Amino acid sequence: MAADLKLNDSSLPLRRDVKLLGKILGEILVNHGGLELFDKVEKIRLMCKTLRTDFDQEIYDALKEEISGINPPMRKQVIRAFSMYFHLINAAEQNHRIRRRRHYHLQDDSVVQPASIESAVVALKENNIKEDRIQNILDTLSLELVITAHPTEATKRSILEIQQRIAVILKNLDHPLLTNREQKKLEESLFNEVTILWQTDELRHHKPTVLDEVRNGLYYFDQTLFDVLPEIHQEVANCLEKNYSQSSWEVPNFLRFGSWIGGDRDGNPNVTHDVTWETLERQRRLVLKKYKNVLVDLMKRYSHSTTRVEVSEELLAFLESKEDLFLSEEKIWPVKTEVYRRAFAIMIERVKQAGKSDLGYQSAEELLEDLSIINRSLNQHHPAAHELKTIQKLIRQVQLFGFHLATLDIRNHSGEHEAAITEILRKVRLSENYALLSEDEKVEILQKVLLDPRPLLLLNEDYSAETQEMIKVFQMIKKAHDEFGKRSISVYLVSMTKSPSDLLEVLVLAKEAGIYRLHADGILESHLHVAPLLETIDDLSAGPKIMETLFEMPVYRNHLQILGDQQEIMLGYSDGSKDGGTLTANWKLYKAQIEIHEMAKRYQIALKFFHGRGGSLGRGGGPLNKSILSKPAETIGDGVKITEQGEVLSSRYLLEDIAYRSLEQATSTLLLAAAHVSKESAHGQLREPDWEEAIEEISAAALAKYQSLVFGDPDFLTYFTEATPLRELGDLNIGSRPMSRKNRGRFEDLRAIPWVFAWTQSRQLLPAWYAAGTGLASFASKGNQNLQQLQEMYVKWPFFQSTIDNLQMALMKADITTAKEYLTLVEDPAIAERIFNNIHEEFERTKDILLQITGDNELLDHTPNIQESVYRRNPYVDPLNFLQVELIKELRKQDEPNDELLTEVLLTISGISAGLRNTG
Repeated sequence: MAADLKLNDSSLPLRRDVKLLGKILGEILVNHGGLELFDKVEKIRLMCKTLRTDFDQEIYDALKEEISGINPPMRKQVIRAFSMYFHLINAAEQNHRIRRRRHYHLQDDSVVQPASIESAVVALKENNIKEDRIQNILDTLSLELVITAHPTEATKRSILEIQQRIAVILKNLDHPLLTNREQKKLEESLFNEVTILWQTDELRHHKPTVLDEVRNGLYYFDQTLFDVLPEIHQEVANCLEKNYSQSSWEVPNFLRFGSWIGGDRDGNPNVTHDVTWETLERQRRLVLKKYKNVLVDLMKRYSHSTTRVEVSEELLAFLESKEDLFLSEEKIWPVKTEVYRRAFAIMIERVKQAGKSDLGYQSAEELLEDLSIINRSLNQHHPAAHELKTIQKLIRQVQLFGFHLATLDIRNHSGEHEAAITEILRKVRLSENYALLSEDEKVEILQKVLLDPRPLLLLNEDYSAETQEMIKVFQMIKKAHDEFGKRSISVYLVSMTKSPSDLLEVLVLAKEAGIYRLHADGILESHLHVAPLLETIDDLSAGPKIMETLFEMPVYRNHLQILGDQQEIMLGYSDGSKDGGTLTANWKLYKAQIEIHEMAKRYQIALKFFHGRGGSLGRGGGPLNKSILSKPAETIGDGVKITEQGEVLSSRYLLEDIAYRSLEQATSTLLLAAAHVSKESAHGQLREPDWEEAIEEISAAALAKYQSLVFGDPDFLTYFTEATPLRELGDLNIGSRPMSRKNRGRFEDLRAIPWVFAWTQSRQLLPAWYAAGTGLASFASKGNQNLQQLQEMYVKWPFFQSTIDNLQMALMKADITTAKEYLTLVEDPAIAERIFNNIHEEFERTKDILLQITGDNELLDHTPNIQESVYRRNPYVDPLNFLQVELIKELRKQDEPNDELLTEVLLTISGISAGLRNTG
């Protein structure tokens, strides 16, 4: 199976890999389905390829007839064949990313890979950024990536592991010194892996539990992140030492990973306090296992003998105090003179007993101290110019991951807290119905409670199950702080924050658990950051006022002072886009950051913005480094926190080389962005006032267009539910959360994930681009000077450039011709035709104005690798879309559930997701 490609010389090795994998897949199709299956797949593929090259209505009609005429069981095999191609091409493209990176590293020192850490440091030097300024940047730099389960990866882990093995084989096939025998062996292994892939079930037969999602998330820490994170920090140090050789550098731990998996309670009743506790336990077990394995390796390596070197008295004293407890006399190895081996043997035993007995390590700090004793001793006798990086890497790992592995955020809906507070206050007769009070009345009661050292909760009171669970969550957080350290859970996120009381309610619940405590002598303790999540367009506009009101309250201000005058604020990209369209939502988010940043600066409060971006373009997705660049320049120094959604984890972190490259690009971008801000004016802004005025006008026009369709057209929801596979998505078993927050069938309750997922499947991708064209074109139409201004904004303003590039990507992945096929699923043809024509006209309008702004002939001309990837995939996605429409039509006609038909529909959904590399 060959691919339809636009020629790009740099991708010749990739095309060779794709051709090899396609040949293997073809052979497997013959072996498992006979020539009839192979010929059927090949005929459909060639027709799709021809249509993509030169559209012909006769061939198009013939293709549809060919596809509709396929009967089961061959139909299922045809679906699987096209889906399988994407799993193979994904592995090949991942390997090609590694290949391109290696190509740069094989050049001489004068060739530096763009967006690498070295390129950033070289740029700093070329721009005369001095050492003290760079060190100051490093000391304030902060990037935290938070993995989430939603939308979880549509591809099963067993399939991902096969992809990983295929990518490794392709990498090994590139070795220049490969013998014929070795090559044949690798090609045989490749054939076997593709065969196993074909014989593996693509679908999950049961909905994953929360702990299944935890296990899947931990896989990336185990496979790549544990090793890659310290290597990124080491690369920063190496590049600085190389380019600023006269200075000594201290690179702090600026890059960390956190997690929501097992802590995100918003709309997921399966995340209980017990599940969260089990998540923390599993994280600790994994990180202790990783430490034990590294210590075993170091014990084998560090065979220094006191007959050859002089070790420190501190190390000898450590051994003397611990040997009797952990090393029995009958053990011959490690021998007495091999003191480092003996020290590591003691540490291994203490790691094994951590969390189990008093002899084990009680904290990561204790392990760090023992490692430091060894490191100081090594420095006495090892050449200073050649440090032993292995132990330093372990020290960095312990600093980064502690005994908790990843900080777990807890998130819940503001309404849940209000319900619990309402019941608690009623029991103690402080308010008969707190929920019905005005905001001022709520704030008054909550402040009074927070200023009273006495507890609210009655020991033997009969609370509802929901309130009891809420109380237990906060008690669990207190227990986690005592057991795993305060870094284990440091932030509590409040979804749908609409007023100051939403945050104060969480503080009251924290007070009852002892996490927030006002002692009788007036001394305050507070060990939990409370962060609002601003999601809807209205909430984003109200955000600055909400936070200013809180900053003015002495009770809240005292809480912040205890936490170092730091406030985290989460910005939700999903619901804002669903509420107001992607262009308006992104501008409102950008604007809110500026306003809140300026306001917080007046109160001398340091902010950290937490960007809740999805993997999909309709939910704020896009390359990690471009996500960083698109933020207001003055906020970069505040610290950056971004969600890494379940669907992007495999593409970014499945393979170590790609994980490294992804984090390297982010680090490079962050360094340059922070340096640029620090050398700019006090405002540090990379934008002009007239640009902001322009985008404000564009946003208003786009919002009106978006809401006129989504909320103004009474038939829109009917079109959406019928012209997409929304109804069928719930059976895909890719996540533990329900599709809606409440089962009331309202648009407002539908989660943003299935909203985006369904549009993506039907190739309309409406949430990722709709209404942007109207906004941009209406501004540009008011004079040639306006178009020139948009072109200038695209070149000079990272936010606008990122917005335009994401719109281009969305239009590239969308396909109006294919999307039109889904109209046959709508029961009322008039509704289908009218709304689709609206979407089609907006699509063409958006494409036209984007090309005018960028000056390109085709979308994404400036990124040929991405453009070519889309072209390569399209002929293979098309048949899956056609099959999906036929199958859904047939499925929805059934009076009784038809499991076989549903399975085939789900296979097309899975295949299209793999082809477009997006779910929701």
